[in-house]
Amino acid sequence: MKIERVRLVDFRNYTSLDFEPESGLNVLVGPNAQGKSNLLEALAMLATGKSFRAHRESELIRSGTDRAEIGGEARIAVGAIRLRCTIARTPAGTRKSFEVNGGSVGFARFLGRTRVVTFVPADLQLVSGGPALRRTFLNGALAQLSPTYYRDLALYQKVIAQKSALLRGAIAPDRDLLLAYNDELVRPASALVAARRAFVDEVAAATAEIYGRWRGTRERLGVTYAPNPEGDVAEALAGAVESEVRRRTTLIGPHRDDLRLLVDGTPLAAFGSQGQQRTAVLALKVAEYDVMRSRTGDAPILLLDDVLSELDAERAGGFLGAVGGFEQAFLTTTELPRDVGAAATWSILAATVSRC
Repeated sequence: MKIERVRLVDFRNYTSLDFEPESGLNVLVGPNAQGKSNLLEALAMLATGKSFRAHRESELIRSGTDRAEIGGEARIAVGAIRLRCTIARTPAGTRKSFEVNGGSVGFARFLGRTRVVTFVPADLQLVSGGPALRRTFLNGALAQLSPTYYRDLALYQKVIAQKSALLRGAIAPDRDLLLAYNDELVRPASALVAARRAFVDEVAAATAEIYGRWRGTRERLGVTYAPNPEGDVAEALAGAVESEVRRRTTLIGPHRDDLRLLVDGTPLAAFGSQGQQRTAVLALKVAEYDVMRSRTGDAPILLLDDVLSELDAERAGGFLGAVGGFEQAFLTTTELPRDVGAAATWSILAATVSRC
């Protein structure tokens, strides 16, 4: 999989950009606040349709304009594909629209046409942050891999929101409606748990191998899935009804899942060093890449935002050597690193991209 061309119009700080990246590693060099991360964000949106950093989608539209466009031409396993994402201000708020090969499509049909694995400094919170961050990691990967997963997730989130509103809204909620919501939740919840379990099993093996190789020690990194519930979803939902009514909140379901990271059986968040945590997150991301490539037969695009600042010189060199062999990767940095090998290097200044 390769992005062959990217066009931006009024996206973030870009008035207009026409960029043709290379295969292999593309290093984007420049001072902060010039547009490096914005370009990675645009590349990610061609795959996921969503920003990995904006709190409000209106932030994606350049100040003083009402519409932003991200266009891309990619080469995937089945041939060439053209993608476009448009973000527009409307009286009702910000609206996104999507195109594939010139035809209008909904979000679900746009998602995953290309696939990306991203690393940003905030991803270090995957170890030390709350379970919601780790669920977002699982959902982001699996939604790109499977339209069915995305549909199950969307249905589950819709019904669990309705059930939550019912529980919060009345001291004595309508029991028949509550049980009806539980019945609706069983199928998508079971599907999400099964998909997450299979994905984590694959990712765990790859992560442990990569972590051990990079750390150069006998430490063993374990990645385990902690589903809610552990057993049958229907039985767990039925058994939790009284507790949920009493506490006026949902207690059972994959919206409460977690992913556990352990080194030699010890929780990494509580006892791991910063170096261990950084290496674990990077290993997890590269493992995600490997699983996507294995499942689809097509390597995803790797997007690395300021990753070298999180590594010492020795590990940075080893990491550059590893990603240099990927089909296509993009790495942002404020200074051109040594040992970039055959990487294509690009200077980004004031939203202008030029070859170094």
